[in-house]
Amino acid sequence: MFGIQDAIRAVTEKFPTSLYVSTCGFITRDLYNTADRPENLYLVGSMGMAAPAGLGVALARPGRHAVVLDGDGSFTMNPGALLMIAGHTPDLVHVVCDNGVHESTGGQRPLRIADPAGMALAAGVRSARRAGDVEERRDARLRVDRGQFLGRGHRVRGGVAGKRVEWTPQQLVDRFRTAAAA
Repeated sequence: MFGIQDAIRAVTEKFPTSLYVSTCGFITRDLYNTADRPENLYLVGSMGMAAPAGLGVALARPGRHAVVLDGDGSFTMNPGALLMIAGHTPDLVHVVCDNGVHESTGGQRPLRIADPAGMALAAGVRSARRAGDVEERRDARLRVDRGQFLGRGHRVRGGVAGKRVEWTPQQLVDRFRTAAAA
């Protein structure tokens, strides 16, 4: 089964110079352990806020491309962010990884949204699709384009949960602000 780290690796290879905002929990830890760099803003304790924060980054730095790495549980906590993203049409890719659980808090089952890509289109996001099978997910680095919402299809294997992010939230903001301004 295709894993979250595989998805992160595929997206970071496709957009190596983008600014990244990752949701809290294991997705942040997976990004940190897979492709740590100052251009990554790790939301270590802000569930449901990756999409709004990513929108803010995209609007504040219009010359830079932004990527949001979200989880299915986090995404369901703030679906209204799709309306804000659609209203501003930023240069942003929003990727939702689905492992079917709130993994980092003990494996609780999140609320399910039947068709996140359809919901994104209904909200007015200009392009949205599902990565429907393992082969499409493996090929995500070739199929994810700017200005797109990539929702879940088949579930991905959970994260590896490697080393925790070593900086405080304020240190992360300072590090990211400096990198984003460069």
